[in-house]
Amino acid sequence: MHLKNYRLLTALIGAWILSNASAHAASDAPRLVVSITIDQLRSDYMQAFKSLYGERGFKRLMKDGYVCLNAEYPFVSPDRASAVACLFTGASPYENGIVANMWMDRKILRPVFCVDDEKYPSLPKGTASSPQYLRTSTLVDELKMASAGTAQIYAISPFRDAAILAAGHAGDGAFWINDETGQWVTSSYYGGYPAWASAYDRTNPLWEKVGEFKWTPTNDLVGNFNYLLGSAVTNSFEHRFKGDQRISQFKTTGCVNEEVNKFAKVCMESTALGKDDVTDFLSVTYYAGNFEHRTSSEYPIELQDTYVRLDRQLGDLIDYVEKRVGTGQVLFVVTSTGYSDPERPELARYRIPTGVFSMKKASALLNMYLMAMYGEGQYVEATYNAQIFLNKKLLEEKQLNSAEVLQRCQDFIIQLEGVQDVYTSHRLNVGSWSPVISKIRNSYHPKRSGDILIDVSSGWKLETENSNEPLWIREGFVSFPLVFLGYDIKSQIIKTPVSVDCVAPTLSQFMRIRAPNACSAYPLTDLK
Repeated sequence: MHLKNYRLLTALIGAWILSNASAHAASDAPRLVVSITIDQLRSDYMQAFKSLYGERGFKRLMKDGYVCLNAEYPFVSPDRASAVACLFTGASPYENGIVANMWMDRKILRPVFCVDDEKYPSLPKGTASSPQYLRTSTLVDELKMASAGTAQIYAISPFRDAAILAAGHAGDGAFWINDETGQWVTSSYYGGYPAWASAYDRTNPLWEKVGEFKWTPTNDLVGNFNYLLGSAVTNSFEHRFKGDQRISQFKTTGCVNEEVNKFAKVCMESTALGKDDVTDFLSVTYYAGNFEHRTSSEYPIELQDTYVRLDRQLGDLIDYVEKRVGTGQVLFVVTSTGYSDPERPELARYRIPTGVFSMKKASALLNMYLMAMYGEGQYVEATYNAQIFLNKKLLEEKQLNSAEVLQRCQDFIIQLEGVQDVYTSHRLNVGSWSPVISKIRNSYHPKRSGDILIDVSSGWKLETENSNEPLWIREGFVSFPLVFLGYDIKSQIIKTPVSVDCVAPTLSQFMRIRAPNACSAYPLTDLK
């Protein structure tokens, strides 16, 4: 063989080897990761209504997925915002800063919403928003950096907080439904309002559609199934949505999940999600809570119907994405926000210990006690939920030892009726460790939480000045699943508890990127 021909053949073989190596490397990561976060999904309801489900939603997850039956968050009292932030950062509120949907800003002594930001107006219309309060990188931020900006990242949710926290700092778009107009909106933080979203809104005017919509049971089976039914409950319902609150009401039904799917499909068809070898990311939020955030005893059939509709939309989205991107090319992760709207039990009627704990009265008594100890002054600056904010400027002016003052506060408050325990910032930062203390500390943030956190006794009502309705305290565990599906994930049922902060490092390994910068959780390692 001539030397020239030999060199040509060698080059061709080398190029073929490199090409196959590149293709193999690209196939080592999924083309698309889809995160499905279901607000208030509960394992007991998911299992209870299974006779009403089809084969492609929850049943497929349980059959084909890697199912962790007992997932939990690594901190106490999650809500939608803190749960989504934990899911995407792999860190607790202590690190990522998202302690709740709202918290007290002690600089201005007013509550702030977790994604408010007046610098970035919503488009085309809505509340100015950004992820400015999210203090760490997220899973999708790391994906964007690892791909040098080429990965496409979109988050779609009925709710503003979930959309923005899932899109993170570096996402291409976060979309949610505006309560005032019914339009899908985004924040100018992520750039302009895309033409495809504008076209969808023009052809699908949700405000008008919801005004004409009548919500009734999906089928007769829903009304006849009796998991939650009492003897005085009818087996059907009918709800219409009128007036200025029609969209916010609609967003507390299972019907909103169909609207989420429609917009998610338009997003996929209008972008290049999952169309090349660079991993892309789509986040979707569904709703599984009760109508108007009422109790299951008030709207039992509505709740059953919500789960039936959720099952259909879950299966519909999974089938659609796999057909579009390719079976085996998509990795799904499905979980819950890990809480549910509180019940309003009639405990006194059944002689169960209960009472009312008033934050206004408790803070007034504490201030009187501190004045008796240290002299005149307004020592309690503000309260929010079950938290007390002390006047740090006054403590400094009086040259008081903050640790001593906090200890006195703790000793005083623990004596009040209806108090189970008291956690001060000093106790959480330097006190002795226990599993309970660890979860409470994880839910706390030095700059966004109060100086004193009151653990109100279970069964008591908490009355606060920032809420018109009292909160019933219940420490009962809310069981919810964590499921991985697709991309050759093996089918398996895991019964041991699994912490949700493992999701970010686990997905990071599949996408071959770094975990978020505050994530210290271990990834799951036996999914394949």
